[in-house]
Amino acid sequence: MAAQRIEYIDAMRGLTMILVVFAHVCHFCFGDSRMGYNAVFILFRLPCFFMISGWLFESVAQRSFKEVTRHKAMVQLVPTFIFLFLLAPPPEFFHQLGSLKGGYWFTFALFEYFVLYMLMIRISRKWTPLMAVSLAIATFIYARYYNSLRMVADGYQLWLMDASGFLSITTWRLFLFFYLGTCVRRHFEAFIRWTDKPVVIILVTVIFALVASTSHHDHLIFEMFRFYVGGITGMVIVFTFFRLSASWLKRCHISRPLQYIGTRTLDVYLLHYFFLPRFLMANADTLKAYENQLVEFVVIFAVSIGVLALSLIASYVIRLSPVLGHYLFGVKYTKQS
Repeated sequence: MAAQRIEYIDAMRGLTMILVVFAHVCHFCFGDSRMGYNAVFILFRLPCFFMISGWLFESVAQRSFKEVTRHKAMVQLVPTFIFLFLLAPPPEFFHQLGSLKGGYWFTFALFEYFVLYMLMIRISRKWTPLMAVSLAIATFIYARYYNSLRMVADGYQLWLMDASGFLSITTWRLFLFFYLGTCVRRHFEAFIRWTDKPVVIILVTVIFALVASTSHHDHLIFEMFRFYVGGITGMVIVFTFFRLSASWLKRCHISRPLQYIGTRTLDVYLLHYFFLPRFLMANADTLKAYENQLVEFVVIFAVSIGVLALSLIASYVIRLSPVLGHYLFGVKYTKQS
């Protein structure tokens, strides 16, 4: 059972990584993040990723704080800054250290989630749910008004906002999904019992469909509701689908490729920016002229698979060197005596 769980978790990670590449092809290659059904994928893509990260991290969260943070810094932070430096050398490098880190914010934020969660459970396991929800709400509101506040800030206020940008505090609104992943891991049997009930999955699916059918709105409460309800219901659907469909995916020869991608998510995330065909921006209007989401999806998905394949090939070549694999992807490396 444990081996099967790892398999479908890796397959789920593989899917979410494909969707990350898909989103970046939409944005960087066609200039529109809502093309090809990506407006729906946005609702659950990152919630799934962070939920899986929390699910996996729960098993090591009680270990030595110093040991875990040192290891995670080597795996998450060192490669992030190396690749950001390679993608945008100085002086551009220093201009990319805001909240989105030139696109490399995910690994930076994930390291902070590890630290935040370990601090919370050490302060009080009982009050961790309240702390997680409060942090999510506060940072969602802060992220909502960050740009407008920064425009009127000056002096030390601007310095503080730049510091919060470097710390990627605006991305902490996603911490709630990471925390929910740790909850699922701790109460996994109960989670299975509930998600095995057809009525529960039907209800969750209906709620997600209703949320997905709504469009972006300027109202703060509406957007917060859409963000968290869409994310939670979406990740429950995806997680349950992979759990219940593990055998079927294996028979269809879909599971193994997804699992492989799932074991190389860090590699693909760090490498894929170098392979995005940004020259396709010149053809964006032609693709949009079809006014057909399915056509957009097929084209963008095909480009995404190409970017993914190049990233995996580059990952394989880099990992042939134990030293490069260690410093670029956090692969364990033991010096030969």
